[in-house]
Amino acid sequence: MARLSNQEGLADWLPGRLAEERPVVTVIGDSILDGWWDGTIERFCREAPAPVVQVQRRDFAPGGAANTAMNLAAMGADVRFVSLVGEDSGGHTLLEQLRSAGVDVSYVVSHAGMTTTTKFRVSSGGQVMLRLDDAAEEVPLDGLRQMAAAIPQALPGSSAVVLCDYGAGALEGAVRDVILENLGPQSEGSEARSASARQDTLVVVDAHYPGRWAQLRPDLATPNAQEAARLLGTEFPGGAARCPFVEAHADQLLRTSGAAAVVVTLDREGTLTIRPNGDSRNPATHRTWARPQAEKQASGAGDTFVAALTIARAAGLPLTTSVDLAQAAADVVVHRPGTSVCTTDELAKHLRGFADTALTDSELARHVEEHRSEGKRIVLTNGCFDVLHRGHTRYLNQAKQLGDVLVVALNSDSSVRKLKGPDRPVNHEADRAAVIAALSCVDHVTVFDTPTPIPLIELLQPDVYAKGGDYTPEMLQETEAVERYGGTVTILDYVPEHSTTAVLERIRSTGEAPQT
Repeated sequence: MARLSNQEGLADWLPGRLAEERPVVTVIGDSILDGWWDGTIERFCREAPAPVVQVQRRDFAPGGAANTAMNLAAMGADVRFVSLVGEDSGGHTLLEQLRSAGVDVSYVVSHAGMTTTTKFRVSSGGQVMLRLDDAAEEVPLDGLRQMAAAIPQALPGSSAVVLCDYGAGALEGAVRDVILENLGPQSEGSEARSASARQDTLVVVDAHYPGRWAQLRPDLATPNAQEAARLLGTEFPGGAARCPFVEAHADQLLRTSGAAAVVVTLDREGTLTIRPNGDSRNPATHRTWARPQAEKQASGAGDTFVAALTIARAAGLPLTTSVDLAQAAADVVVHRPGTSVCTTDELAKHLRGFADTALTDSELARHVEEHRSEGKRIVLTNGCFDVLHRGHTRYLNQAKQLGDVLVVALNSDSSVRKLKGPDRPVNHEADRAAVIAALSCVDHVTVFDTPTPIPLIELLQPDVYAKGGDYTPEMLQETEAVERYGGTVTILDYVPEHSTTAVLERIRSTGEAPQT
């Protein structure tokens, strides 16, 4: 656990290590069964100008809170699921798939008066043509009472609890009362909580209306853009303007959600994490960037994100590293058709894919030219980036925000030795490149062996050359090369207490890295 609490940056061994921790996570919320029906269209029906889909394949997958539970189990958590389903074919299919995935469904209430929410998507040729929703008009009160009675039985020993409130009615009435009673903050002078109470349990709220759970004072709230807009009582701007908008309203989002930290998911724009009273060691904001590809019939990437974030935090990873890992997990599933989960092996393989990502100069120049032809702004920075720490990740996130594409040039092992001494680098260039490439803010990585990156600057001609440290542009040899073609040199924050030298000295003196 100590190693995980100090882990900065992603590595392919990390998903397996989280699975070894096997945290107990209780998921409480609205169950959905997702149906994906696919077929061919060769004619229109006679009754109306509507295509006739000849269904050739029918797939069903747990959705909503059940999808969050499935993802948690696939990543190695010991999952207890509390929900309310009908005694119908949808409920039977849902429970069967959850059991097969290793989810404990003994706390799920099956009720004859309940209709299992089912969403049928009909598609052809990769295009969803129609969605049919079948849901209960009214959730039976005695079903809610039975579900409420199951919650105190499911909570003892839980490292984390995830509330998935999609407004379908499973978290109303008696259920809501029991959740607030068992997981709400203990008021001064109140009696000591029972063994099933919150105490050190991580509480995560994933809700369409996060403000409904503000009095719970959750550790994390994970609204999407629409849900965050509800918290603010206003509309969000579109595209790249959304992150600055979220940051400008950080205090209000924290206050109205009641959460210790809020992670706003913004689809193609990635995520923005906000928390109060940030400092150089724990910045108030942390950004991730999605890796968008061609759109597909994907559903539930947000559930995957919440699941990965929860298991990472429950196992002790720092919040920023947990959010980075959750973004990577979402990137795995967002490009798949249908509702899917991210497994431990798939996430490790995804991270392993960054191991050989250092580009040659010619490969990099070709990519940069393609980006430039698309009107994108290129940012270049360089450094040793040995023993990755939060100062590095904060700096690289700042550099990314200067443009659209961030290129990181790593000093080769031989040049690091010349700069830092014979005992450096601690990590070889291939390992350093893999860790840096896994950061969502980084688009391309290369390794250079020259005394300065000036030859690379002259080749790529980035719009912005970013440098971290207590420099001025006039102090840098690179400035003249950048300004010669009309580029800009930007000096970013210097975080001396997070220097690699300080980290190594701490390790040598105490045997452990500084706490984050």
